[in-house]
Amino acid sequence: MRSEEQRRAVFLDRDGTINQEVGYLHRVEDFVFIPGAPEAIRLLRGAGFLVVVVTNQAGIARGLYDEAALERLHEHLAVELAAAGTGIDASYFCPHHPRHGVGPYQVDCACRKPLPGMLLQAAADLGIALADSWLVGDKLSDIQAGLAAGCRPVLVRTGYGTATEPSLPAGVTACDDLLAAARLILAGEGREPRSV
Repeated sequence: MRSEEQRRAVFLDRDGTINQEVGYLHRVEDFVFIPGAPEAIRLLRGAGFLVVVVTNQAGIARGLYDEAALERLHEHLAVELAAAGTGIDASYFCPHHPRHGVGPYQVDCACRKPLPGMLLQAAADLGIALADSWLVGDKLSDIQAGLAAGCRPVLVRTGYGTATEPSLPAGVTACDDLLAAARLILAGEGREPRSV
């Protein structure tokens, strides 16, 4: 039985889920929302969910950009979401890669999805009940991280989602985009496999 203190969350992958997938996104001028994403975040937060971004950032590991560039991008995301009347409650990122990292970023870590480290850390930091929470992403690694953490995962067909869908584990729901996923979550559906 979960404590009354614990809260529900929707964990969101970033690239290909919230914003267009452009490959190692790090420049503010390349950031473009997937249509409906700000509305989806607003709906989820309005329903009492914490919205937490969990994103692998192998571009940092590879030396393509640094953590300061990621911070600038997340500040831009916050400004754009605020203009849409919403926001993100917390963001977690993994800057590591086990094979292609440079220097201290070449680490076989516990935070890189498909491992659940970022979700577990967020749950500890924010008092999240993982069994009452969801994860939405466009890659199999997102889905696997959600399952490993004990969340209910939903695949979106944006980003890499269409290519990922045939390899989904049984029982995982696929939706066209984040807005459709948010509506599914808010309708209390998703326990049975179905396509939206």
